[in-house]
Amino acid sequence: MKGVTGSKIGRVASGARRGEDLMAKSAQKVTLSPSRDIPFDKLVLSQSNVRRIKAGISIEELAEDIARRGLLQSLSVRPVLADDGSETGKFEIPAGGRRFQALSLLVKQKRLAKTTPIPCIVRDATSAILAEDDSLAENMQRAALHPLDQFRAFVALREKGQGDEEIAAAFFVTPQVVKQRLKLAAVAPALLELYAEDEMTLEQLMAFTVNPDHERQIQVWEAIKSSWNKEPYQIRRMLTETSVRASDRRAVFVGVEAYEAAGGTMLHDLFQGDDGGWLEDPALLDRLVSEKLQAEAEAIATEGWKWIEVSLDLPYGYSHGLRRLNGNPAPMSDDEGAAHAKLLAEYRAFEEEYEGQDEFPEETDARLGELEVAMEKLETRPLIFDAEEIARAGAFVTLDRSGELSVYRGFVRPEDEPRTEADVHSGEQAADRQGAELSATSNVDGIGHGTVITSAGQALGAGLSDEEDDGALKPLPERLVMELTAYRTLALREAVGRSPDIALTLLLLKLVNDTFRMSSASGGCCEASVRHVYMSAQASDLKDSVVAKLVDDRHAEWEADLPLGDDAALWEYLTSLDQVSRLSLLAHCLSFGINALHEKVNPYGAGISASGLTRRMAQADLLAQAVDLDMVEAGWEPTADTYLNRVPKARILEAVREAKGEGTAQLLDHLKKAEMATEAERLLKGSGWLPEVLRRHDLAALEGEEGQGASGDVPDTELSEDVDLPAFLTADLPGDDASMMAAE
Repeated sequence: MKGVTGSKIGRVASGARRGEDLMAKSAQKVTLSPSRDIPFDKLVLSQSNVRRIKAGISIEELAEDIARRGLLQSLSVRPVLADDGSETGKFEIPAGGRRFQALSLLVKQKRLAKTTPIPCIVRDATSAILAEDDSLAENMQRAALHPLDQFRAFVALREKGQGDEEIAAAFFVTPQVVKQRLKLAAVAPALLELYAEDEMTLEQLMAFTVNPDHERQIQVWEAIKSSWNKEPYQIRRMLTETSVRASDRRAVFVGVEAYEAAGGTMLHDLFQGDDGGWLEDPALLDRLVSEKLQAEAEAIATEGWKWIEVSLDLPYGYSHGLRRLNGNPAPMSDDEGAAHAKLLAEYRAFEEEYEGQDEFPEETDARLGELEVAMEKLETRPLIFDAEEIARAGAFVTLDRSGELSVYRGFVRPEDEPRTEADVHSGEQAADRQGAELSATSNVDGIGHGTVITSAGQALGAGLSDEEDDGALKPLPERLVMELTAYRTLALREAVGRSPDIALTLLLLKLVNDTFRMSSASGGCCEASVRHVYMSAQASDLKDSVVAKLVDDRHAEWEADLPLGDDAALWEYLTSLDQVSRLSLLAHCLSFGINALHEKVNPYGAGISASGLTRRMAQADLLAQAVDLDMVEAGWEPTADTYLNRVPKARILEAVREAKGEGTAQLLDHLKKAEMATEAERLLKGSGWLPEVLRRHDLAALEGEEGQGASGDVPDTELSEDVDLPAFLTADLPGDDASMMAAE
């Protein structure tokens, strides 16, 4: 210390003391407000509570929760002072007002005594911290539980023995919400961590619950995480792309229960409607369908049929060239007759009750519909055939569009006709051989007494892959053109069949050309022989179309009246018809010679020539104009199966652009082929749009002149009012965010 004076030593000592004082102040201990049990009747709600707006769980639900588990959080109170500053014995509650209200409700319900001690934190009345400060801090400084923590907490409760119903009751949610949260917690842990770090939205996490396979979930995320398209619908599509919807007719036919009993697994979506879910094993489903159809065919074989053909999809024209047996409807049993009489009495009672009214009440109208269906089922009687005829005839076994078994009995092939009849009708057999080949070329399998069961494959149809689609507007695939013209040909047949004047003109056209222009008579759209033209290329649903039913119904009506098999009787019948009936029959017969089919041109002479095909299509256009053909009214619509999946993406966008405008088309141009086709089908439904193959050339030219044809664009300004947004922009969102996240 040499050189240091006494005054300097004093200053140093004084500075040290000041530093110690500052440290003492900074290290001062925190003092907490004491806790104390205060009788309920000594508590009052403070006017300093900042909460004014009701939010979150209701007071009633909170009261029930307190009654079940007690008070989890103490009330924050302050002594109420008199005017002279003395304590009154009362305590106000600036923080905990909703808990106090819940306690008050329990007291009012006589479930809690007025003097029950309530756990409280007592703040000094002279504290510098304002009551409003306490109230605001309690509500602002709380941290909401992360949804993932909620999901995992529900799992923990489940693992410790609580059921879904019990958990739902405890937290005032529905059992469905509990199931949803448990399903969310069951997603792959790696994806849950991404959600916890806000790298995935709740809607995306919900989409992953569709498929419980963790490995597949991660594969899908790895595939899309760097993509611009991570929409929930895309995740769902990728997780179910190899599955079959439960609403598929194959699944309806087999039954989900039978599928699961055979070891098949199901996928379900708890967050949106899934039409019963998805069947995860299509191969197993197809095997079960095949086995069940085979079993049904074997049961029908016991009736004595010579052959049975089984096919998931029977093409239109499956019975061409085959003779249909005439059967007698089986009579109703006593029970069936009594049931039919009861249904009919109820139906007539409704009619009498509401006689003179313009319309029925909704419930009554629905009941009338049920009665009609039930009576029709009883009235549709199975046909009884001659045993000798059954021995040479066969049946077709298939599924209808709703997944119900359909059996068409009583068809005789030309080669199975009795020899004497075969000689008489040899010319007809030769003309109709095309139709007979459908059955003759199938693979056979003999069972039982000799019935031959054949199994036809599904209708073929191949689409273009995204890799083959370069965006260029390429010509329609030839197979698709053939299928579209098959539908148009059938529509023309139906229209000509009800237009005797047009049919007569068409027949004259054919006869005049055959008579006066023999050297150039090839081609044309009318085979006036008349020869049935089998449509080798057709969509699988053509036989179920509107026009197919109309043609078949009209054919059945004439067939029931005509004395077929006896030329003398037929001649007498035809001569006895009035002129109108003769023309109607002429139109019907001639209609079966309509051939507006696009076919492959063979430059080497076999088949139709290029000039012949051109002439055929030109005549078909004239005929379409004459009968005022409308393919929209005929029932054709652009679906994914019939058109959209069969053409490149550029064609899909062209269709949407023509029908709905450029703005709507732009909403789809980023999608994959399959999603684009699905959304386009939805947007084009009811629009009346047709591909050029099915359009009336005369109307297209007229509309082009007026500037409002089918190919004209819809103004983009109409998009917001007239066009629904695609499903990928509106779907996959939770129906009720509030209910989904209730009590979070």
